[in-house]
Amino acid sequence: MHLEGNKRWWVFSVLCLGDLMVVLDMTVVNVALPSIKTGLGFTPSSLVWVVNAYLLTYGGFLLLGGRLGDIFGQRRLFLVGLTIFTLASLACGFSQTQTMLILARCVQGIGGAIVSAIAFSLVINIFTDQDERARALGIFGFIMAGGGSIGVLLGGFLTEINWHLNFLINIPIGIGVFIATFYLLPLMHTDSDRKGIDIWGVLLVTSSLILVNYTIVEGNDAGWLTLHTLSLFGSALILFITFLFVETKVCAPLIPLSLFKMRNLSVASVIGVLWAAAMFAFFFLSALYLQTILGYGPQEVGLAFLPTNIIMAIFSVWLSAKLVIRFGIRKPIFIGLGLAALSMLLFARAPIDGMYWLDVFPSMMLLGLGAGMAFNPVLLAAMDGVPEDESGLASGVVNTAFMMGGSIGLAVLASAAAARTLGLIQNGVDQIVALNSGYHTAFLIGALFAALGACGGFFLRETSSPSAHIG
Repeated sequence: MHLEGNKRWWVFSVLCLGDLMVVLDMTVVNVALPSIKTGLGFTPSSLVWVVNAYLLTYGGFLLLGGRLGDIFGQRRLFLVGLTIFTLASLACGFSQTQTMLILARCVQGIGGAIVSAIAFSLVINIFTDQDERARALGIFGFIMAGGGSIGVLLGGFLTEINWHLNFLINIPIGIGVFIATFYLLPLMHTDSDRKGIDIWGVLLVTSSLILVNYTIVEGNDAGWLTLHTLSLFGSALILFITFLFVETKVCAPLIPLSLFKMRNLSVASVIGVLWAAAMFAFFFLSALYLQTILGYGPQEVGLAFLPTNIIMAIFSVWLSAKLVIRFGIRKPIFIGLGLAALSMLLFARAPIDGMYWLDVFPSMMLLGLGAGMAFNPVLLAAMDGVPEDESGLASGVVNTAFMMGGSIGLAVLASAAAARTLGLIQNGVDQIVALNSGYHTAFLIGALFAALGACGGFFLRETSSPSAHIG
């Protein structure tokens, strides 16, 4: 795709704003969860679906969104996704019942999936010059990695006013991005020979992932070794195996399995699953720790995440590229995710009478440092060698790995925390102590996920010439 020099960066700015709006909605509600619980009468076990409803449809439809962009035109699909997301945000903002909010969050996730998959693909295609692409990916990587913590910050301020504003803030942003995209981004040629849509693939893989997540969330109440739980896991596995079989038979598969012969794309996707499982749980659980254990208000929680945002921005936008040119992609990923693991280990010892500067601030700093260092190399590795006509699909694969890792990771860690807390309470331990111990357990598992992701960096093949990617 050819755009004039300055116009490329204007289009890039619009794409970043659209993607930031979508990423924010993954965590902006975390701070508002206690207010939403009170306002709509959620139970603790059902409250997690305010987050998971979005993550599940987001992760489930990323692949389809990327594929539709490759087939029908990325500009057209980007505008469609923006429209869906903005209207669903309006519905979320005016929700008065649990059912309405969860359904609107599901639709919001579908629109967000289309926007994110197309935005990432467009960034790759707009910047054909390698050093410009690296700079653009550094900024885009910060938005994807830092958007979660920015969401917590913004959510704190908005929740102080009214939790509905966490969703309604998307309306003016969505309208502005739509108008700017319509005028700045030109119509693009589509491949008329690739009109097939793998509906069965979409239904099978989405159903499988949703069923796995539901089973994990419900596992504590139903029992992990009960017939009910095991049959749900078995059903999810059968659906996924059937999906893989279908992909080998259909003319236009949702995911051509040959795509995974690209070693870096496959390894980067696995790293993305592990990292997102740790990161999403960190944002979710640390916000709850600050509110339920330390008694922070929503605005205080938002400010507590500010160091993470600042450090992540500095490394993602300015320093990450320099690390890649100096050390390649493996070492920054290993060190970055290693620091993220250390951050969670520190949080796993945070006491019930914790102090911000001693027990919270060091973890926030390490997480920002690690995420800012590692995200750009992961993106560079994932898209290395991907042809332009497959960029939408590859973008969907990478984003799906991150989002489903986040969704399933959040379910696993929230369930582990709940199980630990319940067991201690049944043994007569004070509720606050038991709750904090549950958070400690979850942070330890999150640290393990991040450490495994760090080790995965050594299975990547170095890009043909790291210096060619960085200006």
